[in-house]
Amino acid sequence: MQDSYMRIAPSVKMGKDVRVFAFVNLYGCEIGDETKIGTFVEIQKGAKIGKRCKISSHTFICEGVTIEDYVFVGHSVTFINDVMPLAANPDGSLQTEADWECKPTLVKKGASIGSGATLLCGITVGEGAIVGAGSVVTKDVPPYAVVAGNPARVLRTLSPAAKS
Repeated sequence: MQDSYMRIAPSVKMGKDVRVFAFVNLYGCEIGDETKIGTFVEIQKGAKIGKRCKISSHTFICEGVTIEDYVFVGHSVTFINDVMPLAANPDGSLQTEADWECKPTLVKKGASIGSGATLLCGITVGEGAIVGAGSVVTKDVPPYAVVAGNPARVLRTLSPAAKS
């Protein structure tokens, strides 16, 4: 699976039958069985992706993100893991890993995240939930809720049977 157009570090725990397309950067993460990773995706250390997920092109999954099984992540989805990102400390020195706190984000089983969505840190997207394209998710999404907008708001709730 390694070629000159992929960066898959030896620290990646790769499941069985994972499909990875060109121009990806994976390091220190876990990818579950039969998951598909699209072109131009970066998945950072400490991120966990479940089995049979689809991670579409141009998506950024940072440290602290856990995506459970059967999750769809659309094109150009961005996860954020820092409440107050800064480049420098008050003394002008560049920040390092010691200068910030990684806030975890959890996407539960069977959820779908629409293209262009941004998910702020410290939230949970509930099982079977749907996040509309272009949404900015700033707080927890209930299970089977359909949310959209900036900030994302609940539009309706699906029955669990409707999602399966």
